Amino acid sequence: MHRRNILKASMALAAYTGLSATGLLSARVFAAGAAANGDSEHFDFDWLQAEAKKMAGAPYVNGKEVLPPTLAKLQPLQFNAIKYDANHSLWKELNGQLDVQFFHVGMDFKQPVRMYSVDKDSQQAREVHFRPSLFKYENAGVDTKQLTGDLGFAGFRLFKQPEIDHHDILSFLGASYFRAVDKTGQYGLSARGLAIDTYAHKQEEFPDFTKFWFESPTKDGTRFVVYALLDSPSATGAYRFDIDCQAEQVVMEVTAHINARTDIEQLGISTMTSMFSCGTDERHMCDTIHPQIHDSDRLAMWRGNGEWICRPLNNPPKLQFNAYADNNPKGFGLVQTDHDFASYEDTVDWYNQRPSLWVEPTTPWGEGSVNLMELSTTGETLDNIVAFWTPKKPVVAGDSLTFGYKLYWSALPPVSTPLARVQTTRSGMGGFLEGWAPGEHYPDVWARRFAVDFVGGGLERLAADAKIEPIVSVTQGKVQDITVLARPDIKGYRVSFDWYPDSDSVEPVNMRLFLKSNDHTLSETWLYQYFPPAPDRRKYP
Repeated sequence: MHRRNILKASMALAAYTGLSATGLLSARVFAAGAAANGDSEHFDFDWLQAEAKKMAGAPYVNGKEVLPPTLAKLQPLQFNAIKYDANHSLWKELNGQLDVQFFHVGMDFKQPVRMYSVDKDSQQAREVHFRPSLFKYENAGVDTKQLTGDLGFAGFRLFKQPEIDHHDILSFLGASYFRAVDKTGQYGLSARGLAIDTYAHKQEEFPDFTKFWFESPTKDGTRFVVYALLDSPSATGAYRFDIDCQAEQVVMEVTAHINARTDIEQLGISTMTSMFSCGTDERHMCDTIHPQIHDSDRLAMWRGNGEWICRPLNNPPKLQFNAYADNNPKGFGLVQTDHDFASYEDTVDWYNQRPSLWVEPTTPWGEGSVNLMELSTTGETLDNIVAFWTPKKPVVAGDSLTFGYKLYWSALPPVSTPLARVQTTRSGMGGFLEGWAPGEHYPDVWARRFAVDFVGGGLERLAADAKIEPIVSVTQGKVQDITVLARPDIKGYRVSFDWYPDSDSVEPVNMRLFLKSNDHTLSETWLYQYFPPAPDRRKYP
């Protein structure tokens, strides 16, 4: 799939923190003329919004360039060997907390991205023009004689404490993809500026960030502002990212002004893309030395009515799309809840260090839905999870929409339910008593067992004789043998139940579970989608 090609290339490149690109000096040091060597021109966000709006009224022009053969034919390892000369990075002479470098064009990165350095006091910007002298090509196999003209850049990355840590904490690379790290310094899932027709009656469209403008930070500052122009056949956009590089996390305050060139069937706001191969509940792809393999384990939603939802992720047998209707959501995100190394035993990709991504709307989003698309994946390099917000009102040509939101790249979201929360979901063979062999007493009965652990929310303070009632519902089949077991080791409770088929259907079964005591809700809501096997496979080994 086209999405996978973009993601695979993006992951392969951004994963190498030694990968480099181009550099430019801050607008504050224009006099040096070392990198920002374009003509001075006015820039502010009002101008950018007007420019994006004007572009939406004109036909789309595909800006992708034909790369010189020496760049077009590069393999990933060759591409990664291109080194950026850090002496020419954007804010090198500021010698401060932050610095910016740029990614080289090549391979599938054919969209030239234009970079500008902005003096916010004078509101003057100068373009940074590509030139080979900003790069080191040793061991990359690049014929520099072919690198003629201004090829532009593929994207950029931000460094924090560049003279000490020497690693990037944020990158924008490929289409409108970007990602950041938390205190572990480990990249994980990605975000997108905009998604169009991800699950629609037409081919998915990937808008591009084609220009960036950078405001230089103060010497000791850990906050900076970047503006972006987005372009695609169906839409244009003006974006402002106010990025706070904190010690524990990266927080981005985003303002997105989007203009529709054409009618858009499905608009994806605050899109995030991740990978789920296998976990505690879905294990058919876990035939490796690793107990679990995933960048994220659940979609978490804080609905507009205050309800908290936990939706464990799947690696389904076929593409699945689910829309969760809402009105002015309080937040949602793809979350990596388990950060225990023993859960993954991975010394290469370090899934225990992957950050979560949480979006918090800062403007009213109105009616719409949080959408989740899950694809089947056979390997951990193939992202298969996409989540985004879609407005309920159809988007037609000429529409202009504004969305404000914050993105939190952190180990866990900045907010959580005050109720008991889902810690772990497990599933396995059912239809028998624990401690007995499956099918030993009921050889003709087949069932699937689910166990959901709840923690927090005051469960640890409940009296030993407290009545806890699991409320379970399914869209097909029947539920039996519901049990509630206290788990002192986690200061919580486990709810288990068996699901029995009542037909030969292999359509997904939607399950719902929450805890209550008398008339009091004790927990967030667990939503799950189970894929029954074919009838001839409903038997024990």
